[in-house]
Amino acid sequence: MPPPGQVRLPDPDAVKLRVRSLISTHWVMIFSKSYCPFCRKVKDLFHTLGVEYSALELDKIDDGPNIQEALLELTSQRTVPNVFINGNHIGGCDQTFQAYHDGTLQKLLGNEKGEEMESYDYDLIIIGGGSGGLACSKEAATLGKKVMVLDYVVPTPLGTTWGLGGTCVNVGCIPKKLMHQAALLGQALQDSRKFGWEYDQQVKHNWETMVEGIQNYIGSLNWGYRVALREKTVTYLNAYGEFIGPHKIKAINRKGQETFYTAQTFVIATGERPRYLGIPGDKEYCITSDDLFSLPYCPGKTLVVGASYVALECAGFLTSLGLDVTVMVRSILLRGFDQEMAEKAGAYMETHGVKLIRKFVPIEIIKLEDGMPGKLKVIAKSTEGSQVIEGEYNTVLIAVGRDACTRTIGLDKIGVKMNETNGKIPVNDEEQTNVPYVYAIGDILEGKLELTPVAIQAGKLLARRLFGGSSVKCDYVNVPTTVFTPLEYGCCGFPEEKAIELFGQENIEVYHTYFWPLEWTIPNRDNNTCYAKIICNKINDNRVIGLHVLGPNAGEITQGFGAAMKCGITKELLDETIGIHPTSAEVFTTMGITKSSGKDISQSGC
Repeated sequence: MPPPGQVRLPDPDAVKLRVRSLISTHWVMIFSKSYCPFCRKVKDLFHTLGVEYSALELDKIDDGPNIQEALLELTSQRTVPNVFINGNHIGGCDQTFQAYHDGTLQKLLGNEKGEEMESYDYDLIIIGGGSGGLACSKEAATLGKKVMVLDYVVPTPLGTTWGLGGTCVNVGCIPKKLMHQAALLGQALQDSRKFGWEYDQQVKHNWETMVEGIQNYIGSLNWGYRVALREKTVTYLNAYGEFIGPHKIKAINRKGQETFYTAQTFVIATGERPRYLGIPGDKEYCITSDDLFSLPYCPGKTLVVGASYVALECAGFLTSLGLDVTVMVRSILLRGFDQEMAEKAGAYMETHGVKLIRKFVPIEIIKLEDGMPGKLKVIAKSTEGSQVIEGEYNTVLIAVGRDACTRTIGLDKIGVKMNETNGKIPVNDEEQTNVPYVYAIGDILEGKLELTPVAIQAGKLLARRLFGGSSVKCDYVNVPTTVFTPLEYGCCGFPEEKAIELFGQENIEVYHTYFWPLEWTIPNRDNNTCYAKIICNKINDNRVIGLHVLGPNAGEITQGFGAAMKCGITKELLDETIGIHPTSAEVFTTMGITKSSGKDISQSGC
């Protein structure tokens, strides 16, 4: 016994003996701490693999610190989790998952007879053949993995379907930008007379010719994607994928035939589809952006329901093509974007022919006449009272948002958590779901940006982390984007409202100005309409935390400044940058008026 008042110190040899005994008597031994998220992640992995393990929670026992010291001496690792399999030291969380992804873990686990665990049909199966899924699949195949992609487009209520490539290629960015270009060419024709071009024949637009050209181009992209997958030896199935158990899916083709496949790892990249209104007549008689870009006839007089970027982009190019277009807005324009910029974009559309009905929502759609297009009656109700209005249109385009395609792919069968309200999937900063062997990328992620280039980047980097030993994660901060309304809106960083909320009005400075593109001066149109502003953080060297531009070629402008913002550009550096004259982009190098000054920003020339 130690003298009174003294504490007996543990015998280091006895502690080491206990640690060695635990390691040798348990097939899978995890030294852990109950509150550690990395420990939980590793234990979840073994749980989903159906492997029994023993875990010693060091924070729950008196000699936990002494065991950590013994582990440090035995393994040169003090941190937890500290994993052993059949006496072999695996390491911590990162090392365990790396061993899982390269197959080492499965070989070590086997069973107590040393037999290797059941092998899988594929290293990776990706559910969804959009931009993110394709990027991930090709990268994983390049790294030597056996990969399968499942992609199946459920037809719209009107029967529209499309080929490989996802929303962006088939019914999103690509056809949208091409129809926007068709509209810009119409404006250029009008401007050309002021530049000396003379032509006598009547100029009109042919919808069918435009759609045929766009669909032919999309078809070439679909074929190119299939060829690229074949060249990378990625197996492609035009089938609907559904989980039926751990590591196992069912693939259902268009004929209803079922096949079954297993994989070590899965990536969900199913994307989103347009949301309907849930009112009488919406699915029966209305179209969405899924239908518009391949519509075989000119839509005629059109009501666009919604104020999303899809709604305003479609309303904009349809109007510029000469159609009678009305937009019905429930609340605000471009929710989530800078509201000053959104309102200016909307005001430009109104002055160029788009009619806006604000604070109304449809409650019923009634067919009046068949045809291509036919005629529909829309009954709408005020969001601020009992007023009801009616209107007749040839086409009603619903663009009120999109829902994640996650509810019918069997996620409940393997325990993947999702947001029950919108179907989105929460993931960690490595795009991993709560089920360790299942990852998700793209528009279905909870709280992430719904942009094609983001999905592509996330997909590539995920494949490199899973199979290439990389640790680089997708950066979702300062991602530039553009809304292709008639007057394009490009942005990067925070909206002004969000910057004020996060940093305080007193800590930000907003520089702004109108500008008049030189190309618009001869036609003498729309002076003091194009607008640019930057939002600076005064307590961080006036670093630019938000950049916004409303004008022609906004996307081309924003892309370059997006790179500058990644590098931490400040107002001083912008001022030191020499602009290219005469361009619209140079306006960001000459801004000198702040909003707080109240000075006039109107322009009279270039």
